[in-house]
Amino acid sequence: MKTLGSTSNLERARVLIVDDVPENLTVLGEVLQGAGCIVQVANSGPAALRLATQTPSPELILLDVMMPGMDGYEVLRRLRAEPRSRDIPVMFLTALDDPRDEEHGLSLGAVDYLAKPIQPAVVLARVRSQIDARRLHEWLRDQNAALEAEVARRMAENDAIQQVTIRALAHLAETRDPETGNHILRTQAYMQLLARALSHHPRFAATLNEHTIELLTRSAPLHDIGKVGIPDHILLKPGRLTADEWEPMKTHAALGAAAIEQAERDIDRPVEFLSLAKQIARSHHERWDGSGYPDGLAGESIPIAARLMAVADVFDALISPRVYKRAMSFDEARRMISDGRGSHFDPAVVDVFEDEFQRFVDIANRHRDKPPAAVPRVH
Repeated sequence: MKTLGSTSNLERARVLIVDDVPENLTVLGEVLQGAGCIVQVANSGPAALRLATQTPSPELILLDVMMPGMDGYEVLRRLRAEPRSRDIPVMFLTALDDPRDEEHGLSLGAVDYLAKPIQPAVVLARVRSQIDARRLHEWLRDQNAALEAEVARRMAENDAIQQVTIRALAHLAETRDPETGNHILRTQAYMQLLARALSHHPRFAATLNEHTIELLTRSAPLHDIGKVGIPDHILLKPGRLTADEWEPMKTHAALGAAAIEQAERDIDRPVEFLSLAKQIARSHHERWDGSGYPDGLAGESIPIAARLMAVADVFDALISPRVYKRAMSFDEARRMISDGRGSHFDPAVVDVFEDEFQRFVDIANRHRDKPPAAVPRVH
């Protein structure tokens, strides 16, 4: 990173002088070299353009206005059109005394004018002023770049911490229900797939933008966090639940939403992904026809995020083995989802599921649960 320690003098300042008169190049060069500058010279516009785009580039260009072939105004226009030289400050050298000439040069982007014949003290003062301004600009640019890099690093770190925390909470819920395996990975991927596909649908395009899809994907693992509040004798029962056991089991949706809502109150400010996570946790067991739980919502009153999770969650449950049921084949699960179109599920979400079915299968295979480790036999 550059510092400001060298801005009080011209030591090693790189200056390009452009003039078609050799004597002018010699006089100016001696003045600037005597002050410690690294001087380059060019006796024509084309030569100046070549030197200006070399590395390292000049920190300042002193440019004669009246030159044959390509005058100083044209050289400046071309310097400003070239990305490698457009930011180099240019001071015009001129014997012209018409104020309109100076106005014209400044309008093209020149930073100052030096009148001929030159006065060494004036030249050094003007050059020093421009070099100091240039170095200050570069120092500020580097400072801003470093600050932006640090902000980006911290944002990435915070983002990683947030995602790890979400996964940790989701896995905590899974420890209460060890059969779920890679369920959160699969449902998260299904959610992202559905949301991206639906983002082009007229009913969803206004809501499912890239930012919302990212938040949906991030919050999806928290959909079953409420299961931590279900008693073991119900959650871990090795068989189907009775009607009496099913009622407390259904409370996991409201329990999860309540836990997330409490987290929102604790931090005392809204967090977008928590709002979506709360919708998913509470409403992913609602049904399109209003027969779901916990609130009996129907149709469009069910949050979009929950409608997506309903398909993702049920599909994954169907293809996963449980102690009380076998895993369905992909085709069987597909038929079950399709049969629920318009009753259990939003028809538009089912249509997208059908269109993207092979990708659902690919996700399921990619995140397939590992078989349990064999228990060694004791002799």
